[in-house]
Amino acid sequence: MRGPVIMSTGKRFAALLLLSTSLAAPHGAFAQGTAGAADPGTSTLPDDSPATDAQAAADTDPAATAPPAAGEEPVEPQPDISAPGGEIVVTARRRTDITRSSTQVVSVLSSEQIARTGEGNIAGALGRVTGLSVQGQGLVYVRGLGDRYSLAMLNGLPLPSPQPLSRVVPLDIFPTNIVASSLVQKTYSANYPGEFGGGVINLTTRAVPDEPFLKLSAGISGDEQTLGHDGFDYYGSSLDWTGFDDGARDLPPALAAFLGSGARLSDVGVDQQAIVRDLGDPNKILLQRVGNLPVNWSFGLTGGTAIDLGDANTLGMIATASISNRWRNRSIVKQTAVGSNLDLNTDFRDFTTDNRVLVNALLGFGLELGDHRLRWTNLFIRDTLKQSSLALGEDFSSGFSEATQQTGWFERQLLDSQVVAELKFGDLSLDLRGGWAQTQREAPHEYEFTYVRTNNPNDPLGSTYINILDRQRGSGKVSFSDLTEELWFGGVDLSYPVLDWATATIGYAYSDTTRQSTRREFLFNAGGNFVPGVGALRPDYLLGDGVVDFYKIGLIESTQADPAFSAGLEIHGAYGQLRLSPVDPISLDIGVRYETATQRVDPVEVFATPTNSASATLLENEYWLPAATLTWEATDRLQIRLHGSKTIARPQFRELIFQTYYDPESNRQYNGNPLLVDSTLINAEARAEYYFDRSNRVTLAGFYKDISNPIEAYSSFSDNNQLTSFANAPSAILYGAEFDVNYGIGLADWGTGEWLASKRLVMGANYTYTKSEIQVAAADTTQIFPGGTRPASDYFVDGAPLTGQSDHMANFQLSLEDTDRVQQFTVMVSYASERVTSRGTSGLPDILENPGVRLDFVAREEVEFYGRPVELKLEARNILGRDYEEYQQAGDRRIEVNSYEVGPSVALSMGIEF
Repeated sequence: MRGPVIMSTGKRFAALLLLSTSLAAPHGAFAQGTAGAADPGTSTLPDDSPATDAQAAADTDPAATAPPAAGEEPVEPQPDISAPGGEIVVTARRRTDITRSSTQVVSVLSSEQIARTGEGNIAGALGRVTGLSVQGQGLVYVRGLGDRYSLAMLNGLPLPSPQPLSRVVPLDIFPTNIVASSLVQKTYSANYPGEFGGGVINLTTRAVPDEPFLKLSAGISGDEQTLGHDGFDYYGSSLDWTGFDDGARDLPPALAAFLGSGARLSDVGVDQQAIVRDLGDPNKILLQRVGNLPVNWSFGLTGGTAIDLGDANTLGMIATASISNRWRNRSIVKQTAVGSNLDLNTDFRDFTTDNRVLVNALLGFGLELGDHRLRWTNLFIRDTLKQSSLALGEDFSSGFSEATQQTGWFERQLLDSQVVAELKFGDLSLDLRGGWAQTQREAPHEYEFTYVRTNNPNDPLGSTYINILDRQRGSGKVSFSDLTEELWFGGVDLSYPVLDWATATIGYAYSDTTRQSTRREFLFNAGGNFVPGVGALRPDYLLGDGVVDFYKIGLIESTQADPAFSAGLEIHGAYGQLRLSPVDPISLDIGVRYETATQRVDPVEVFATPTNSASATLLENEYWLPAATLTWEATDRLQIRLHGSKTIARPQFRELIFQTYYDPESNRQYNGNPLLVDSTLINAEARAEYYFDRSNRVTLAGFYKDISNPIEAYSSFSDNNQLTSFANAPSAILYGAEFDVNYGIGLADWGTGEWLASKRLVMGANYTYTKSEIQVAAADTTQIFPGGTRPASDYFVDGAPLTGQSDHMANFQLSLEDTDRVQQFTVMVSYASERVTSRGTSGLPDILENPGVRLDFVAREEVEFYGRPVELKLEARNILGRDYEEYQQAGDRRIEVNSYEVGPSVALSMGIEF
């Protein structure tokens, strides 16, 4: 038993029954909190444990505390974890492995484990965790559920997203050098917000270093499709390589004056030609072919120091800054179909060149005052994409050939400042958290020009691509998008051991998120006297001053109905928890969260003469969200977990806003549905964990989710454009199983050579099987704006899988590493089976993605250079050259919706520490 026996087992169970009964009453709400701060290098046994040293020694797994033999895994310090609800708590026995000791199902990536993957951003490292997959640009999916079912937090605080289509921040903008640990919790506990479907991902930033340090790093990379090949680009401005421009993309004067006036283009006095002349800048619209694209490069600087204040008090500071500049070519096959037999409607080849610049900086302060810890973190991340593309193809319905060029500049920026205080007053623990964050996305001067060749022998210009700016034989448009989202957050958690075997925690959290979103799109419109031959001019000449004035080229605003929106989400959450250990091998975390939320989306009037828009949303809901996890340590090595909970998923702002948005990654447009409603989830899980020794383990789990009103994406096609929107399906179920094994073995006994004495092999493998089914009955309906109630069967097929869900996901990792110094050679294999990215409509099949098999290799080595340690790293990614495939298929017939070659890539980097 852990600690003196104060009451008999029978009395403990009686007390447990009473406490559980009182828990069911709303006024006595308690919930469990599992994730929290664990001190590096210390045990995870709670300070309130009554165990004596002798008893602790008897209860401790000898394999977990004995010093490692030569070549065996060294005992790594506990990763720094900061999350709501108090400490990472243990089950009945003292353990050094948080995955084992936590009362919930968690996976923790320490800085050492993240380094082993060799990934430069945290999204890539998380892709190696059981049941997690990375889709698009850094969107992490848990168990095949979309990012709407994943909750991302930083130091236990929520983050707004700079990506309009993502509820959470795309995690590929977080470089690994600022992350101390990443915790993934797959079972819900009431200390976390109620929007918890697949899991929560909590990133903890680096705080107090062990000793002063300064590290410089630099790297180069390239891929087979891009490095040394031709690509497209446009000038933009002289500072584009930094991810910032020099002001060249500010609103031109005539357009700025028009937008500020509240006038409409049709109003008397609006000089449309003056606006068009300002929009004809060749630096922004002249697409150029660039030979021998350069190597990707990155540079970073990280430093920190710790000041001993005496009496176990320490002040620490850490700062980091980095920049990376990467190029990518994609030769994309884009096809659309008519009819369920997938007869081709259009067939295009779109060659796109992306230049992505990522700039980040972090300044953090940590103060340790005895048992008290305070953390102040300030983070800046700016992710900029400069995109240039040219598409050539055929429109079979008209017989025309088309050439479309696009140029765009997409800025995403995150500012975050947060304060966390984790205080201990004897047995009483008090956590205080507060923060402010702002994200911005700006996309100024998105240009698109389409030239048409009629192929008509009776047309004098039938063999020439021309653009007469009439939307029939050529078109041109420009759009300006601006999104700003702010988040204020505060929370308090209070924990106290009410009995030697029971700890109670209560907490409150408040968040207020506001978003302003504006998109103004203008179509260039030529007059009736426009001469077709003039349409053969390139875009900057087509919008030249002389042509604009002579032919009176004007504008049509296509976003005039709903150009701007204001959105908000205010959440109050109160929870309680009980962590109980009635008998030594059994622990129970049980809790409930009461959460109220008001979510609104309102059109913003930008015109002096108001318009009446019906595209507003108001969702006011309150929920009781219970959760319970039972952990039974059947033996010293076998642990059984049972879990049940209720959670929710809200529509994202972008999904509610009836406003068109272009996503440069997926090459498609999106439009929201103001009639969406919340989804609710019932979650269940059973898990068995067997531990061979300190960190070697095998795990088998089964899980089940029942989802009411899941939100699904569906797509429709018009000419060569794909438009995606969203709707609530009636219901869905998801179930599956996970298998995970991690094992390391020392090689000292494999031979007599000195080289093997400090070497060890580390093997990790995991497999996740997931099956989901949308359930649609004949009488079921769904709400589609602006049409209203529609049969659900028009948009969903009974038995179809949820979007984003792969039936099979697997990862294998084999690493040879040295336990005395930095030397690792790691082979990584990942696999995901095909999954739906969007529902098909009008009789068309669903759009599928097939990730397939990916093979990576990473080598790390530390050498000495003039007395300084230098870490060298070699990365070979996508060695098998797996391509990206997104398609529709009916029988043997298949069309490519968004498919392109990827090719292998190689990266070299080095870091020197002072």
